[in-house]
Amino acid sequence: MDGIKHRKVAVNGINMHIAEKGEGPVVLFLHGFPELWYSWRHQILALSDRGYHCVAPDLRGYGQTDAPASIESYTSFHIVDDLVALIHSLQVEKVFLVGHDWGAIIAWYLCMLHPEMVKAYVCLSVPFLRRNPTVPTVDAMRALYGDNYYICRFQKPGEMEAEMAAAGTKYVLQNILTTRKPGPPILPPGEFVFNPDMKDTLPSWLTDEDLDYFVSNFERTGFTGSLNYYRNFNRNWELEAPYSGVKIKVPVRFITGELDMVYTSLGLKEYIHDGRFKEDVPNLEHIIIQTGVAHFNTMETPEDVTNHIYTFITKFDFHSI
Repeated sequence: MDGIKHRKVAVNGINMHIAEKGEGPVVLFLHGFPELWYSWRHQILALSDRGYHCVAPDLRGYGQTDAPASIESYTSFHIVDDLVALIHSLQVEKVFLVGHDWGAIIAWYLCMLHPEMVKAYVCLSVPFLRRNPTVPTVDAMRALYGDNYYICRFQKPGEMEAEMAAAGTKYVLQNILTTRKPGPPILPPGEFVFNPDMKDTLPSWLTDEDLDYFVSNFERTGFTGSLNYYRNFNRNWELEAPYSGVKIKVPVRFITGELDMVYTSLGLKEYIHDGRFKEDVPNLEHIIIQTGVAHFNTMETPEDVTNHIYTFITKFDFHSI
């Protein structure tokens, strides 16, 4: 679409598909679940026209990027290594980083492990997740919301894949992408209902063509690769132990919708606003809460998200990347 180019890059033992457009400083976009590079289509077009080299991969296990078979191949540390290799392949030392949902989590890990590679980070939806030194991540979520909390339900290999297959790929993606229900998503066993208020018609920001692009990709790949990210939450918690208490020093702007299911769960709204987020991320410069906006804000409010990215990254030396 509109001059976006596609190619495969060999990174960290896999072949990664990237979409890219433009010349100039690199802006690296990291998508979430259940998404693809395509979630950034609006930002790629707008920012490439403003003098940036926009790069959006399908992350490991998604879309046209390879999907290793083992669950253990999907830790955040594996995916960070994919991105380090990708950045090296672009022949730059630093990038502007933009991440949403799982892409935001991976971006926090990249900022933690390789801060020298990140000029600034625009984070959407998922703030820095402070490590609990005594309780693994999924155990803490189960204690808070029970066994039917969606992340807990995603843990058993094959179980959620079977429910998604029974519901149908198009239904699953439409059900998740159009949800506007705040608070913790609860998925009782049986019929897949992430969004109980799903309408037959799509919202104005998601066309039939858009949905078809997601559906065609996930029909080909299935959901196992994307679900394996969730199945590594506790393994990530173990691997992260040496970094417990670390401060993220890169400059950060945070953007989320007031209806976002993450913002309204897990005590994160309080964490974001009571000073703890700023304590963990000392160079957090702005917190932007979008009125009336839900989780998939890169697509729901593309111009607003693009403008927030642009006004933040242009504060930094344009020619030093």
